[in-house]
Amino acid sequence: MIAPLLLLMLCPDGQATNPPPVKPAVEKTAPELDPERETQAEFAKVRRIYVDVLTGGESALRLRDLLISGIQSSKLFIVTEDEDKADAVLKGAGKDDAFTEVFQSSDNINAHSQMSLGLGNDSQTSSQRYSNRNTLNFGAGESETRKTEERKHEAIATVRLVSKDGDVIWSATEESLGAKFAGASVDVVDKITKKLAADYRKAKLAAPVPSAVKTDR
Repeated sequence: MIAPLLLLMLCPDGQATNPPPVKPAVEKTAPELDPERETQAEFAKVRRIYVDVLTGGESALRLRDLLISGIQSSKLFIVTEDEDKADAVLKGAGKDDAFTEVFQSSDNINAHSQMSLGLGNDSQTSSQRYSNRNTLNFGAGESETRKTEERKHEAIATVRLVSKDGDVIWSATEESLGAKFAGASVDVVDKITKKLAADYRKAKLAAPVPSAVKTDR
């Protein structure tokens, strides 16, 4: 009987007081991003990349090996051979061709002369003298044709980075006829990896800062 008496003493009106209700946490939703910023945000999350087999035949296989080496050398990503562990997959096509380009030019030299011989005597009239003229034509021509061949090496690659959701979050197309100190394939891969690194750094800077999801009022 002591506990009920104590409760009545604390609550003179005979009713127990309830604690104030706790307001439920209000969940804040992040504002919807436009497609460009959403793509950048997904790109900025990429950590591991799997380089898929490029279409384009045997030359594309060498381009793939060069891409793996180039991306690894950027020190911005982890290149994995396990596609399931990758945050994104690099897909695309590539081609490396060697061909001969033929140039042909022609020079023509022509000479032409005409000579008239008059027949008759001085007693003939002017009109008669003109009518008795014989005309001799002389012509000469020479043609020279030059043909030159130039061996060239061309490489082209079109790649895209695809997220786990199947969205294309980055793409690039590069081609090259060779650089001063590098072949066409090496030059193409160098352009792609440099563009990938530069765009990734921009995406990291532009990525929205994560905020608290829930807050209490």
